[in-house]
Amino acid sequence: MDQKILIPGAIILAGVIVAGALLYSKIPPAPGKTPGVFGDSTPGVEEGADALKIQKDDFVLGSPAAKVVLVEYGDFQCPFCGRFFKTTEQQIVDTYVKTGKAAFLWRDFAFLGEESFRAAEAARCAGEQGKFWDYHNYLFNHQNGENKGAFADQNLKSFAKTLGLNETTFNSCFDSGKYKKAIEDATAKGKSLGVNGTPATFVNSQMISGAQPFSVFQKAIDEELRK
Repeated sequence: MDQKILIPGAIILAGVIVAGALLYSKIPPAPGKTPGVFGDSTPGVEEGADALKIQKDDFVLGSPAAKVVLVEYGDFQCPFCGRFFKTTEQQIVDTYVKTGKAAFLWRDFAFLGEESFRAAEAARCAGEQGKFWDYHNYLFNHQNGENKGAFADQNLKSFAKTLGLNETTFNSCFDSGKYKKAIEDATAKGKSLGVNGTPATFVNSQMISGAQPFSVFQKAIDEELRK
């Protein structure tokens, strides 16, 4: 076989692997729409900007008055969201959130199956007891495959117990399914903003797709702070 054919093929394959390591995607972009760019249909630029402002039900790290707001759309089962959490996110928090320069918030983009929805519901129920971020962190530290039982209901309840939550209150919230519609709505809103995989993080209105290194976010945040 001609080696001149093999070499370009290997380069293409390597590029696919690298891209896949950054963004977990099973949803194609909306027709005629470039991910991360407002326009075309819905939302318009102004509407999109409003959607990325802190909402009353958002879970926020840092000061809501910060000049820069980072909005992560993520799925608790997504392995690259897990990578982002364990690497880049903590650097962002230490460098910008703890210093009051930026706020960081999570929004659900639950698209990988039933366990994604149930994990998101459980995190919100933990939030009722002021433990959303503790639960968020615990989930990412205990990923173990997609829809293979790691986030089965019994495990999600066990996580709450481990974190010292009131079990009766948590279980009542979790069993009620009270947050399912809110999670569906958050996921739909993410799609309308151009999100087609996770993690997708907006730095003010600029979307950065995938588990990018800290330097990428640092550049974007510093640009926003200079405005």
